[in-house]
Amino acid sequence: MLKFYFHQTPNPMKVALFLEETGLPYELVAVDTLKGEQHTPEYRAINPNGKTPALEDDGKRVFDSTAILMYLSEKTGKLAGQPEDRSEMLSWLMFVASGLGPFSGQSVHFRHKAPEKIPYAINRYLREAERHYEVLDTHLEGREYMVGDSYTIADISTWGWIDKSTFVLGEDSLDNYPNLKRWFDSIDARPAVQKARDIPKGIDFKTDFDDVAARALYPQNFDKNS
Repeated sequence: MLKFYFHQTPNPMKVALFLEETGLPYELVAVDTLKGEQHTPEYRAINPNGKTPALEDDGKRVFDSTAILMYLSEKTGKLAGQPEDRSEMLSWLMFVASGLGPFSGQSVHFRHKAPEKIPYAINRYLREAERHYEVLDTHLEGREYMVGDSYTIADISTWGWIDKSTFVLGEDSLDNYPNLKRWFDSIDARPAVQKARDIPKGIDFKTDFDDVAARALYPQNFDKNS
């Protein structure tokens, strides 16, 4: 059985949605990143990058949400799209992995979590996040799905970050991207989305963003001896 290492953040939620969409059986392993559980030697043996999500499958490890989605879709043949759309699929998956996700994350960090307000950084990452949203909005004009004519891992991967648009760009910001909003509302209404959202229920994840959480998430900001 698959062992799914999970925290309730955008990248693990993508994998959660895939698993709920496909009905694959899995064992859930909570990793409380605000407590620093991603830095234990045991977890680093599964994901040396010390991030969530990660997956174990019959002795094999897979880490990084994009790699996991690709691995599972190839393993099961589900939500992989059509062979003729493979180049398009790879392009949008990498767009999310290298653009939308990182810049959205940095926008959230500098707007909400950084210990000091740095106008240049706030503007830099907010504007780049907005640009990525514009790219998606243009792409989705007249389209129901990200790639081809069916729901695929490209939609799942994109959904994970657009779901956090309020934190990334601000309240009601998705209204500025009508094609993207229409697409998101359609994906977000799928029954499996609510099932994925319910996964954290009953898990006592740490919620306070205190010094312990800051050191767990951003250890590079602290002196190793402090």
